[in-house]
Amino acid sequence: MVSFTGNAASATETSAFFDAALCKPPYSVASATEIYDAAEKLAKPDMSSLGAAIYKIPQQIGRDGFETDEVFFANSAVGVLIKGERADDLAKAYGLKPETSDLMGTSSKGYALELPADQQPPEGLAGPGKVSIVAREGSALEGKTLLACEFVPAGF
Repeated sequence: MVSFTGNAASATETSAFFDAALCKPPYSVASATEIYDAAEKLAKPDMSSLGAAIYKIPQQIGRDGFETDEVFFANSAVGVLIKGERADDLAKAYGLKPETSDLMGTSSKGYALELPADQQPPEGLAGPGKVSIVAREGSALEGKTLLACEFVPAGF
């Protein structure tokens, strides 16, 4: 992983946030803690929406035509909030498939891709599901799209 120091980080260093959203490396408590600690060095979280900690980082980061300056942490997910409603575009770019649940109405559109078995945590450490890359949009996101690496519960 990358070392984060000082009040601001280079674009190369902050690309680690985008990597984390794409499960690079695959989600684990250790990788999530490392990226969380990096975000803490750059900004203070906004805890006022989505039951999540959202960090506005000091510069834009992007990949494959998607841009953000917000890093997202909630429960067993780490990701970024992409500018615009881009779930369809993210699904196409990263091979995500439609989710079979709307997460009880929290998203209007959602896609996911479960990581292969060799990238899943060892049995007993994975929590209640499988590690997946997800893209979701909905009214609570206010014109943004969540791209995240998370544990997706069985049946979603």
